[in-house]
Amino acid sequence: MKFTRKAKVGSAIPTASMADISFLLLVFFMVSTVFVRYRGVPVELPEAEKIEKLESRRNVLQVWVSSEGIVSIEDRNIPLAEVGKVVHRHMTVNPRLIISLRGDKDSEFGVISDVMEELRKVEALRVNFSTKRELDQ
Repeated sequence: MKFTRKAKVGSAIPTASMADISFLLLVFFMVSTVFVRYRGVPVELPEAEKIEKLESRRNVLQVWVSSEGIVSIEDRNIPLAEVGKVVHRHMTVNPRLIISLRGDKDSEFGVISDVMEELRKVEALRVNFSTKRELDQ
C-alpha cells in the first residue's frame, strides 16, 4: 500500500488586515492618551477664589509675616529661630491646632519658606495659607 504525501501547509501570516489593525491601535492610543502642556507657574498672591471656613477660632493660631520679614504670632514679634518652639508650645496645649499662615503681598517667599521649615521641624503639618479675597467691584 502506497501512501500519498499531503501538500505542505504554508506557515505564512495573513497580512491583509494588518493595516486595519495598526490603524485601530493608533487611533486607540491617540484617543486614550492625555497630552499635557507645561504652562509654567502663574503666581499672583495673595488673592483667593474660594473661601473655606475654619472649624473654630480657638483651634487657629495666626502666624503673620510682614513685608520686612518680621514674624508675628498672637501679636508678638518672634525671631525666626523661635517660631518652632512657640508653635510647639501651643500644640502641646491644643493638639488639633491649625496654623493660619498669613503673608504680606510684598513679603519675600524665602521668609515664608523658612517659617514653613520651622513648622515642619516641630511636625506642625496642619497649615492653612490665608489670603484676602478681592472684593467684586
